Amino acid sequence: MGRSGRMTTMTVSEAILEQLRFSGVERIYGVVGDAIFGLLDAIAKQSSIRWISVKHESVAAFMASADAKCTGKLAVCAAQMGPGLTNLLNGLGDAYMDGYPVLAITGQAPVRKIGTDYKQLINQQELAQALTGFSQLAVHPDAVIPALSAAITTSLTAGTVSHLSIPADLFTLQTLSKPCAPIQVSMGQPDPAMLSQTLQTMRSAKRPMILAGQKAKPASEEIKQLAMAWGSGVVSAYAATGVIPDDFPLALGGLGEGGNPYVTGRFKEADVVLAIGTTWWPEGQTPTNARVIRIAGHETELRIGPPAETGMVGDVAAVVSQLAEALKSHPGDAEWRDQIQRCKQIWANQNETEGRDTEVPLHPSNIVRMIEKHVSPDAIIALDEGDSTLWFMRNFRAQHQRTLFSERWRTMGFGLPAAMAAKLVDPQRQVVCLTGDGGLGMVLADLLTAARYELPITMIVCNNGTLQMERNKMAKKGLIREGTEVANPDYVKLADACGWKGYRIQSAAELENLLHASKVSTHPTLIDVPTSLAVYPDYPTT
Repeated sequence: MGRSGRMTTMTVSEAILEQLRFSGVERIYGVVGDAIFGLLDAIAKQSSIRWISVKHESVAAFMASADAKCTGKLAVCAAQMGPGLTNLLNGLGDAYMDGYPVLAITGQAPVRKIGTDYKQLINQQELAQALTGFSQLAVHPDAVIPALSAAITTSLTAGTVSHLSIPADLFTLQTLSKPCAPIQVSMGQPDPAMLSQTLQTMRSAKRPMILAGQKAKPASEEIKQLAMAWGSGVVSAYAATGVIPDDFPLALGGLGEGGNPYVTGRFKEADVVLAIGTTWWPEGQTPTNARVIRIAGHETELRIGPPAETGMVGDVAAVVSQLAEALKSHPGDAEWRDQIQRCKQIWANQNETEGRDTEVPLHPSNIVRMIEKHVSPDAIIALDEGDSTLWFMRNFRAQHQRTLFSERWRTMGFGLPAAMAAKLVDPQRQVVCLTGDGGLGMVLADLLTAARYELPITMIVCNNGTLQMERNKMAKKGLIREGTEVANPDYVKLADACGWKGYRIQSAAELENLLHASKVSTHPTLIDVPTSLAVYPDYPTT
């Protein structure tokens, strides 16, 4: 109430921003359009939440997804009605498929025009439903905040994408609905009986294995303690490079595509598998008779992925810590541990050899080795979808780096937006992007965004003039490789024109020098690397 006793009000846009502040939101990624003018005006009048203006809405949604992946918190993107939402969908698909909390706010036609033939008017809820856990249209100023609260709660509790459509004329209207602090979600502990059953199963194992996914990263130390106590190998799920450091004695690298080529045989022999923070279970590369236990942060994660004997939901690090403590005196199987360490050593020797080819065009393994040598132990590495990512996952020997990747959506164009978001989230950490010329081609305009916000990221472009992954796959199927060649610009000139520092390397030594120098650069740096048409050795034929 105001001093006069009257109810105080704020505009819908002001209330939205207040509600987002309560939820810890610091940035909104987007492209302006007339259906969200009112929201942008309100953003301009405050300083708590920053508007990050990009060139294409898909990049805004990619950045929101990467923001959520970096922080685990709610991330937000916003766009115009019609084509704005349509362009957001690719990035929203990444967050939705990988299970991260992202909120999309889109404008809609003025209330009086809904149901007419008004320009750009479509049923946004029908359009968005395949890639959201919540999508709603609010048509009254007092309905916006309740709908927004429901959207935020859904995203945070279910680890999913939520979407809210708001008619253009609502943003500047007054509302009586008051923002409030979001519901605090407590990560429950597993049922004691379930924990006891899980431990009984784990103690019965003769050939135990841990499969660790991206969402197991916060439990890295606990997983190492558990592996030592249980006597298990630790295998990384797809794109989970860096969750467990390569130098950990029981770390075997990645499973299957993009991983240690020798680990599949060992993993298939496992009799008990503990899958932590992952929904990935690659056909033909996993044991058929193993007892499977899963640990997840959200119950929704258990609805996809491998069938399990037991599924535990809660704070992943806390659950794993309980298991490690209970198994401290577990004897383990010495022969199985020896097999794990032999597998690790065989691959370590081969991996070291693969990275030594320094001829130009550079072999992808050598590019990865150069990155490995010159990134900080805690760097964030954003990967695009493509052949370069397979080589990275195969050959990169991680310390404590974090990788950002489109794990299940697997969309090209993710690398640059993810790197920009990572630098905004954590300006003090080194951020490196590894992309192919195909993936970068999809988001070239947003080189300008990195320069606009002065984001000193380093981008390595594997330039071989082709969509290498598609080229390989078509060749293995005996098909004509139509459509796999790409036309590239002069990346050095383009980078310079967009406010970057651009370089085209002529030798492996030059790449090393540039990677070293870029760590202290105050400008975004693009390194164009002539890359050989090497065929990835273990690419599946199906």
